[in-house]
Amino acid sequence: MLSRKMAKSRSFLIGILVLSCWTAIANAERMIYKDPKIPINHRIKDLMNRMTLEEKIGQMTQIDRSVASTEVMKKYYIGSVLSGGGSVPAPQASAETWVDMVNDFQKGSLSTRLGIPMIYGIDAVHGNNNVYNATIFPHNIGLGATRDPVLVKKIGAATALEVRATGITYAFAPCIAVCRDPRWGRCYESYSEDPAIVQAMTELVPGLQGDLPANFRKGVPYVGGKEKVLACAKHFVGDGGTTKGINENNTVTNWHGLLNIHMPAYYDTIIKGVSTVMVSYSSWNGVKMHANRELVTGFLKNKLRFRGFVISDWQGLDRITSPPHANYTYSILEGVDAGIDMLMIPYNYTEFIDGLTFLVKNNFIPMSRIDDAVKRILRVKFMMGLFENPLADYSMTKYLGSQEHRELAREAVRRTLVLLKNGGSSDKALIPLSKKSPKILVAGTHADNIGNQCGGWTIQWQGQTGNITVPRFLRP
Repeated sequence: MLSRKMAKSRSFLIGILVLSCWTAIANAERMIYKDPKIPINHRIKDLMNRMTLEEKIGQMTQIDRSVASTEVMKKYYIGSVLSGGGSVPAPQASAETWVDMVNDFQKGSLSTRLGIPMIYGIDAVHGNNNVYNATIFPHNIGLGATRDPVLVKKIGAATALEVRATGITYAFAPCIAVCRDPRWGRCYESYSEDPAIVQAMTELVPGLQGDLPANFRKGVPYVGGKEKVLACAKHFVGDGGTTKGINENNTVTNWHGLLNIHMPAYYDTIIKGVSTVMVSYSSWNGVKMHANRELVTGFLKNKLRFRGFVISDWQGLDRITSPPHANYTYSILEGVDAGIDMLMIPYNYTEFIDGLTFLVKNNFIPMSRIDDAVKRILRVKFMMGLFENPLADYSMTKYLGSQEHRELAREAVRRTLVLLKNGGSSDKALIPLSKKSPKILVAGTHADNIGNQCGGWTIQWQGQTGNITVPRFLRP
């Protein structure tokens, strides 16, 4: 009798074991992370449980298009590609050429074991300004002079369409620096010296990404469909307050000054669902921002509860040391430990991957830090629907340099003009000009030079003189 009971118990236990095995196999085959009906947090957990360290570090790596290929994307599991200033598939490349290039890189990512799609980023800071024939909008310093957040939001929406027209999903904008010294060479990228004006102009974020749904959780990234792109609040934090306006220099101010001058616009962008934040080259009271764990992790991530991912600036890790790249392993350790999730390498990606792998395997960087970074990156990718729609097509190429967007740019230019003085006195006003004037002389090197008028970040990183971007509808 006893032996029969024991036999039944064994059979029951074996049955449970077999059922458990089949359940595990079924879950493994199901690929929960590929199901858009499953909550994002569950999809992230399922995917991360399948990932190796090599695949996770690949997701943290962003490389320039000039060193990317389908083979590189597949071999190193690269998480993101970018076009640095002037990095284009071909001179005067068409929107279709851009789409083809981005899709080729994406196909490399999709051919990996887990098929995690990559994000392509570009410095679309006043329109999709790297791209020939794109609509060029005024720089931030001009838009700040309009005092018109509604106009800025419209520009964001137009820019998103033109970025999507080239197959790209990520714009490194807006720059929300508060320029406190006009000697800073990048003052034109700042909306104002007044933090309140910079805060108001963060309407570019919902322009790029879309308006948040009702009751959407604050701090969580958001992109509202295929006509929108990821935004990037930059450069965190204090880049506009450096001593004597020297670029990448030290911002000397107390905690109160940092919070009240340089931080407010970040509060607004996070509330509006900004997906990414880029770290500044500059320092705060002698500590490099790329190595500032107190501000990146302690304040931005923990205090402000930002749930998107933090990205470095171009070769930002290298600049942690002086001279740059003097001790790259140390720089990787400091940058990743500070809380940077995606690293804009952009060329020496194998050195970065090898260095970070060494630091993790030898317990200098805990696996929990890697998992935090990858979780944030995957959250953004799932949220924007990249797994469901990884490839672009030609359907949006019509938006590049559209007549509607050029009219918006003309309106923006008119609104940026500020009259400082109208003639010698009120009874000798210069404007309005007399209708009897037969001719008006416009003089100077910028008078008939679209490149000079557009300034930096136009086709090239620092801009370029001449007719560098010709409106499509004006071409013969």
